[in-house]
Amino acid sequence: MSFIGNILWIIFGGFFSFLGYWIGGLFLCLTIVGIPMGIQCFRIGTAVLAPFGKDIESIHKEGSILGMIFDILWLLLFGWEIAVAHLVSAAACAITIIGIPFALQHLKLVPVALFPFGTELR
Repeated sequence: MSFIGNILWIIFGGFFSFLGYWIGGLFLCLTIVGIPMGIQCFRIGTAVLAPFGKDIESIHKEGSILGMIFDILWLLLFGWEIAVAHLVSAAACAITIIGIPFALQHLKLVPVALFPFGTELR
């Protein structure tokens, strides 16, 4: 069932989300300071391409100050806008009964969009 969900997700907008994350990652990788965030964009973009059948996992390590700093920078610069976009998309998808599974996938992507250095979709 997740295969069919992923195919429908790609057809109805998942591919454009994937492209958005990857183009943003390419622009972030143009600077040395933005490379860690660009890599996270690539990772999130790949996860956004097929979110059905995946779960969110916390990957914070004890004493990872650098990861926490990057999460805060990401949240302030990019994360909140991406999370709002996923929330708006979830609200639009939840209008119909058929769109509810897609809305749930958008809601699953919100924590990953807010804190990419501390969460992962597996």
